[in-house]
Amino acid sequence: MWQRGSTPAARSYPARNFHFVLNPGSNLDEWRSNSERGLCPRHCMAVLADRLGAIVHVPDPRRDQPNGYDRLRARLVSPGETWALARRLTAQLGSDDVVFCQNQYVGLPLAAAFGTRGRRPKLFVFCDNITSRRNSLAARMLRFAGSVDAVGVCCSTEAEFLHRGLKIPQSQIHLTLEHVDNGFFSPGPPRADKTRPVIVGIGLEQRDYRTLAQATHDLDVDVRVTGFSRYAPPLSKSFPNPLPANMTRQYYDWPDLVQLYRDADIVVSSIFPRPCASGVTTLMEGLCCARPVVATRSPGLSDYLEPNDGLSVVEPCDSGSMRRAIVELLEHPEKSQVQAERGYLLASKRYAFEPAVDRRQQLLESL
Repeated sequence: MWQRGSTPAARSYPARNFHFVLNPGSNLDEWRSNSERGLCPRHCMAVLADRLGAIVHVPDPRRDQPNGYDRLRARLVSPGETWALARRLTAQLGSDDVVFCQNQYVGLPLAAAFGTRGRRPKLFVFCDNITSRRNSLAARMLRFAGSVDAVGVCCSTEAEFLHRGLKIPQSQIHLTLEHVDNGFFSPGPPRADKTRPVIVGIGLEQRDYRTLAQATHDLDVDVRVTGFSRYAPPLSKSFPNPLPANMTRQYYDWPDLVQLYRDADIVVSSIFPRPCASGVTTLMEGLCCARPVVATRSPGLSDYLEPNDGLSVVEPCDSGSMRRAIVELLEHPEKSQVQAERGYLLASKRYAFEPAVDRRQQLLESL
């Protein structure tokens, strides 16, 4: 069985050189500086890199210039500079190195480049959407299963797919629940100028704001959603056109985002049903800010929707079910408060930042 939330037993391991490979455009130094000033949450990769003394690699088209073969493989997955970086690291690293890839977009090229050659580095890839059609096809074509030593996932559906669909041994699959910087996302007072209840929806990936709009368009509430991402375009079916009069969509910086959670009477994670854990960060951040959360019952969220989790769970694309859950919480503030408190206590234990980083560190060291 794959290892759910497991921590390898304490022991001494051979000295290793750790290398982290991140998405193009990532800047851990900037992130670390901003988090120290309270401008954004801590980044797990930045903390792990500091603890392990890891060398961080980011694909850079100025340095990692793709050749014709790189550009050809980029049609399958990942930009050409990621393939060029993979070639470079293959020539530089050996069996004394451990490589941790942020996700499958950098992990698949690294796995293909390392292959099964002798004295290759140990490779650990965290997969957050390996079940998509494009990523799963790339994983099969690139023989991912034979070139990776450990795979991390944050939901059971992806773990099941890795084992049954890609034939990766269960012993190499590590299921660890997602985490949140619960020092940054924390309870606090709403704005003093708040005039009516606020319903909040955060995020873009696989979000279903049409159902949220249908559930709330005639309620006396303000519905505020974000729905912006550097990495993914919005789905045409995600947003109503036009937005209802009581719904606004805008970008929020990190501190403003925390305040938006604190202003919320209800946080709604409204998503399309998916095998990956889309919407989980909204769910966790809302709970850590001690707000009642309404969440869609999606297969990829099954590990996060257990009974007594301080959540109201509704069926996918069901505006009637969502409306009833929202109205119930608005009309019964005592129930809403109890649910929020229960969710906050659970999230503070289950999704806390430091224990999650500890688990990943020990897993990497065990390689």
